[in-house]
Amino acid sequence: MKNLVVLTGAGMSAESGIATFRDSGGLWDKYPVEQVATPEAFDADPELVLEFYNVRRRELLNAKPNKGHYALADLEKHFDVQIITQNIDNLHEQAGSSNVLHLHGELMKSRSVLDDTIIYDIDPNDSDLKIGMKCERGYQLRPHIVWFGEAVPMIEDAAIISEQADVYVIIGTQMSVYPAAGLLQYVPSGVPVYLIDPKEVSVSRRGVHHIMKGASEGMKELADILISKANR
Repeated sequence: MKNLVVLTGAGMSAESGIATFRDSGGLWDKYPVEQVATPEAFDADPELVLEFYNVRRRELLNAKPNKGHYALADLEKHFDVQIITQNIDNLHEQAGSSNVLHLHGELMKSRSVLDDTIIYDIDPNDSDLKIGMKCERGYQLRPHIVWFGEAVPMIEDAAIISEQADVYVIIGTQMSVYPAAGLLQYVPSGVPVYLIDPKEVSVSRRGVHHIMKGASEGMKELADILISKANR
């Protein structure tokens, strides 16, 4: 089967009720990045940062995958699908996608402030992180999230996956956050690229097929296109 590589952003999960960060009225309008999404913010006010992500986690626990998530999972019947997501939710996995790489971390996991290889799954029935919750080595737990100013450890793996694409799809991202926005440059010349987003998106590549719809409607249209071509 052909390799279908999909890069997803906040617009992928917006229809599921997950708040976006950068859109007008998004989370960054309500909570400055510097207060809740940097290592310095955590050092200055860990309780505020923990509660910010506790609220995000509660929202996620009440959310369900949308039709776009399920459509991507269904494409595994026809393609070797690898999802690279900038999202910290687990809606791709809930929908049944098998191969998901999280560039910016995972909301339903915690990790040690001392050692970023000490990672724990968070119990959905007891999901709040609090001061005093510690790893096995006795250090405070923090959200397993890549904050601004931190390295993106999975970006090299994402670049390798992008290099191996036979078809490349971008869903719900304005391609403005680096290093994720630079992944398109790793996609080989001649590989068809599809973009699903209801807004205009500036991309540094010619010939991108832009489906100007939301994730669910856009994925319905794209699935028809891809399956039709695969069956020729």
